[in-house]
Amino acid sequence: MDPSGKEIFNRAELLLGAGVLERLAAVRVILFGVGGVGSWCAEGLIRSGVVHLTLVDADCVAPSNINRQRMATIRTVGRSKVEALRDQLLEINPEADIKTLHARFNEASASSFGLDGYDYIIDAIDALKDKASLILHACATPATFFSSMGAACKIDPTQVRVAPFWEVRGCPLGAMLRKKLRKAGTLPEKGFLCVYDEELLPNLGEDTALPEELKFDKAAHNGSLVTVTAAFGFTLASLVIGDVYRQFGQTPFSK
Repeated sequence: MDPSGKEIFNRAELLLGAGVLERLAAVRVILFGVGGVGSWCAEGLIRSGVVHLTLVDADCVAPSNINRQRMATIRTVGRSKVEALRDQLLEINPEADIKTLHARFNEASASSFGLDGYDYIIDAIDALKDKASLILHACATPATFFSSMGAACKIDPTQVRVAPFWEVRGCPLGAMLRKKLRKAGTLPEKGFLCVYDEELLPNLGEDTALPEELKFDKAAHNGSLVTVTAAFGFTLASLVIGDVYRQFGQTPFSK
């Protein structure tokens, strides 16, 4: 599909140019986790001209997701997150090639995702052990890899930033990941950029525990807001767009 003639992408083409739009329509992206961060990343990609997108998540929409997740509404509670999100994304671009995998990435399932077949791999999952595994597997492929660190316990989206994994500071999830990888003696084969935020606020409300089947090994169960999680997700999407843009000799986000 060539999106350059489509009215829905006119403003994107005006900024990026037809060549970048054509490349965005050609790249293959796989996104792990479509919660408060990943669902908005998916929307940012589709609205910017990405056509080939695979969504991976094992969860179903719960009422507690409605405050921050793109596809979570009263009507979608109980549905598979990836299927509900796919339906909404196809309302943006009906010609998008959106594949869904109602599955969990972990060490046992890693080989089933065909990671070598993607240009971009995006991590927006919460489970610490699975996240560490995805980092290692993604960094062993030719794909460009981007990862989201923790987006909970924050209210100021202006503090969202991007840095190489080993330079992320002030993020408990990032610190736990580095510790876990060093302890296991299995470090990523290449560097990758992360979206993170050093802000860390306490939970002031009463905690309601997650159902046991949804806990996996999440680092923590904390409060979060769409104003921050969406900023994380859109920043992840911008990393893909910016990387494609740079391939055409441009230098966005110059310092």
